Amino acid sequence: MKNFIQRAITGVLFVVLLVGCIVFNPLSFGILFALIAALSVHEFAQLVNRQEDIAINRTITALTGAYLFLAVMSFCTQQQTGGRIFLPYIGLLLYLMITELYLKKKNPIGNWAFTMLSQLYIALPFALLNVLAFHDNPTDSSISYNPILPLSVFVFIWLSDTGAYCVGSLIGKHRLFERISPKKSWEGSLGGAVVAMASSLLFAHYFDFLSLWQWMGLAAVVVLFGTWGDLTESLLKRQLGIKDSGNILPGHGGMLDRFDSALMAIPAAVVYLYLVA
Repeated sequence: MKNFIQRAITGVLFVVLLVGCIVFNPLSFGILFALIAALSVHEFAQLVNRQEDIAINRTITALTGAYLFLAVMSFCTQQQTGGRIFLPYIGLLLYLMITELYLKKKNPIGNWAFTMLSQLYIALPFALLNVLAFHDNPTDSSISYNPILPLSVFVFIWLSDTGAYCVGSLIGKHRLFERISPKKSWEGSLGGAVVAMASSLLFAHYFDFLSLWQWMGLAAVVVLFGTWGDLTESLLKRQLGIKDSGNILPGHGGMLDRFDSALMAIPAAVVYLYLVA
């Protein structure tokens, strides 16, 4: 009961903070996700550093991930900055590569690989939230902030997870991916998809900048790629021999545990919307 109460309080506060910062204004959105990107990359670095011979720079790698988010945000909101905003990011990546030549660590190639993976797997998806949030105003040359698209991705993921848990607990019998995640079932996954798709009807009713079919397609894409994102993090944890990626969120594990689905769902949503919207 104590653990359940802890999980419930943490979950409510987490959702309130995330929704509040996304909806409130672009500044709160930017600050929150730059921080989340930094913490997630830092957590990833801590996990891979547990492996023998791996030792990547946690602080610089985390700061690089946060800067990428802010650079993409600046690029999306102030087009006049151009590509120059990414020069410091490239400089940080070069620094992380070149320093391995001088530090005489046991496995520099492994360090290079995990450093770049932290940016591709974690920092880039968070940065792409800006592509969902900021759009050219068709009436003039200004940029408008639309919190609904990034928020919808998280809502679809949360509802899918909740539906999958409830349906899977009741009737789940056939394992979805037993080798990686023994508890997930096909019945639960399909139940979660139905719940997320049903919620897309509400989004279509209240936010008509996408059609009904576009909203339903977005929900389907988020659920599908969110499931793969969840399985990807499960595979990572299984390889490292750990249960949770961290303990920053009492009762819920680490940052990667909370955002694993989003790390694949966000890029997939961006590609989908560019194709259909």
